[in-house]
Amino acid sequence: MKNNIKYIAVLALGLFACEPEFDNPIDQSGTYSSGSADFSTYVAVGNSLTAGYMDGTVYKSGQQNSFPNIMAEKFAFAGGGTFTQPSYDDDVNDAGGFLLNGNPLSQFGTRLVLDASQGRPEPLNVTPTIEVSNLQAKAYNNMGVPGAKSFHLGFPGYGNIAGLPNANAYFIRHATSPNATVIEDAVSLNPTFFTLWIGNNDILSYATSGGVGVDQTGNQNVLSYGFNDITDPGVFAFTYQALVDALTANGAKGVVATLPDVTSIPYFTTVSYNPIPMDAGTAAFVNNAYATYNGGLQFAAGNGLITAEEAAQRTISFSAGQNPVVIIDEDLTNLTGFGIPSYRMTTVNDLLILPSSRFIGTLANPADPTSVNGVGVPLADNWVLTATEVETVRTARTAYNNAIVSIAAANDLAVADMATKLEELVSGLRTTDGQIYTNNYFNGTSNSISTVVFSLDGVHPNARGYAIVADEFIRVINEKYGANVPRVTAGYYPGVTVVPTN
Repeated sequence: MKNNIKYIAVLALGLFACEPEFDNPIDQSGTYSSGSADFSTYVAVGNSLTAGYMDGTVYKSGQQNSFPNIMAEKFAFAGGGTFTQPSYDDDVNDAGGFLLNGNPLSQFGTRLVLDASQGRPEPLNVTPTIEVSNLQAKAYNNMGVPGAKSFHLGFPGYGNIAGLPNANAYFIRHATSPNATVIEDAVSLNPTFFTLWIGNNDILSYATSGGVGVDQTGNQNVLSYGFNDITDPGVFAFTYQALVDALTANGAKGVVATLPDVTSIPYFTTVSYNPIPMDAGTAAFVNNAYATYNGGLQFAAGNGLITAEEAAQRTISFSAGQNPVVIIDEDLTNLTGFGIPSYRMTTVNDLLILPSSRFIGTLANPADPTSVNGVGVPLADNWVLTATEVETVRTARTAYNNAIVSIAAANDLAVADMATKLEELVSGLRTTDGQIYTNNYFNGTSNSISTVVFSLDGVHPNARGYAIVADEFIRVINEKYGANVPRVTAGYYPGVTVVPTN
């Protein structure tokens, strides 16, 4: 069965997006100021969103467009000092990716590019040149560490190469010592101003895995957590308070950021819940194959094992046109003892993850034309974030954001409401230059390349997206601290990287 999930027709759009042109907004008259803030030593603490991660990795040119680096460039007009980031001079191919003793590390591959010959994102087909064991042993102003959860920032040994694979390869490169913590290295620079954006990974890894993890709410033993587990909100609040205490110990001012909803990022919004095209004859054939299963549901409902409503929810029925996919939903009443599996079809409230676009419609068994993934073979839990799992993520996120806002208020810090800012992308976010940007992950129009603000991994912003993030941080800084820092124009920054062939 042909998969109808497609990326843009690149060749029809041309290989390069047009860049908007704007007058230079920087006022050279010297009217900029820091207000009650002091930008002389700015330190950014966080995870991949702070590090400048985009297109599935960190790479030299991408890192230059991290939101902290963009902010530091603007702070320079208002007394900001030198801003340093972990060196990527050894990224010869501008491809990112890590080697360990000459062997590629799967956790950090090369960056994604849009291959015009294939019309889809692909990892850049080059060998990484960055050797993790070439230790820099230096604290940088940008202390964003991709993959870090909130509590990881205080973990001794998180940057110890001997601790791989549990240690963090990115932090290993620049941890000042094997037992240094991220927050210790950050405060060693004696920041006068800071940004803190942490907590996304405390829920995001659960979401991107399709809910293959455990909601650890009520469990404060983080050493028992799996990689895809949701952090207990109490642990998050305690950890966040400790991070803020460390960053403000010497009187530094700063701005913290709330966490966005997963439904605002293309990783969960690109693949429709009903991606299966089907004609009437095929639909009838597939429905016949599910006749026994549907009959079992009627038996279960008739004998009080499930309600009539659940039986209807679980019924498999295809029709001519676009159809939902069949999934395994572990939250359904367990009827396996009666030989009835936990199948149902996706609804508009379920979120199919971005990688499913290249899996749905393929054959589980090449020799069996009926073994279509998502049709004859239900999708496993890792391919979809169900409505129940979405609610689990949102509940945790709400608790985290409440803690962030409360702790910020108690410490008189500015708050960048990135939750609201990124959710505006769903309907279209109009920037100060009049351009409208969206989270529409390539909608097939010639305008989509230049106005989408997410990178090709579907989770992280591209350079234009990070420019929007930086501008929002600066807006609230100006408001909170009476500063006059120049704003950021997203149109000055590059969009998607397109290559003729990979």
